[in-house]
Amino acid sequence: MNVIKTDIDGVVILEPRVFSDARGYFFESYSKREFDEKVRPVTFVQDNESMSSKGVIRGLHFQRPPYTQSKLVRCVKGRVLDVAVDIRKGSSTYGRHVAVELSEDNHRQFFVPRGFAHGFAVLSDIAVFQYKCDNYYHPESEAGISIADDSLGIDWPIALSEAILSEKDLRHGSLDDLDSPFDINTDPYVE
Repeated sequence: MNVIKTDIDGVVILEPRVFSDARGYFFESYSKREFDEKVRPVTFVQDNESMSSKGVIRGLHFQRPPYTQSKLVRCVKGRVLDVAVDIRKGSSTYGRHVAVELSEDNHRQFFVPRGFAHGFAVLSDIAVFQYKCDNYYHPESEAGISIADDSLGIDWPIALSEAILSEKDLRHGSLDDLDSPFDINTDPYVE
């Protein structure tokens, strides 16, 4: 596994070693030992999968403490633009984001630590998206930031006027409206 650092400490892109031949391909998608050595020790407790059609944007989501989550995400069918936004008060990268294309062809994975809002835009006709979480889903702790927040500087590849969003995602406010529950200096839930 090759670990690619990004402009935000702790947010990394993972590229597996893929073995291909006339039959197809094989790769190890996750090894706790290797992940703990090369990224950081994390105990994932829940795996999720979603299927979405072209034009769907999901996000930007997070869970409030003490139910906050780190995620290891990948697209196993189709293509998505995946985004992580730093929402940790006191962070030198607060409000900045990392965006990466994940696809069934590049086999990349994206690690989104606690203290980040996460979302993705579907670029292919259909995308099947999988992710591991290090904390269980807790609906009462759900929160989010609007994908239309210009202050984030996210270059969504889909016109926002044409994006397909859930009712819940349409109600999210901007980062300026967020009273961030994460403080990098004092929060035990933020790495």
